[in-house]
Amino acid sequence: MEEDCIFCKITEGKILATKLFESEKVLCFMDVFPASTGHCLVIPKKHHETILNVPQEELCEIIKTVQKTAAAIEKATKCDGFNVFQSNHEIAGQAIKHVHFHIIPRYKNDRLNFKWEPNKIELKELEEWQKKIKNHF
Repeated sequence: MEEDCIFCKITEGKILATKLFESEKVLCFMDVFPASTGHCLVIPKKHHETILNVPQEELCEIIKTVQKTAAAIEKATKCDGFNVFQSNHEIAGQAIKHVHFHIIPRYKNDRLNFKWEPNKIELKELEEWQKKIKNHF
């Protein structure tokens, strides 16, 4: 556990959270700053800064909880769809350095905008990146 981590404090019971689901390794709770009605977070109870630090067995349990939570949110809110977001490092929008998944219900005309401008890339460059990335598998 990290002393200054708000999510670690939540898992330890030092900060109140509106819990939805809890297991030995995973916690799911309502986001106190929701992007939309029903916005929830799923976190590992053990502190890991990014998704790359989470052991695969633990990550499997986390993603199963994300799936279970998304299904419950969809039924409860009757939303038109949902986003699952997970950011790594500050440059990518990670505000809390404890890996977490956002499940954000989406509604028609909700004014949330998570779109980006697509870039055009030539096949040759795409294949170069493919080769570079595959070398690290």
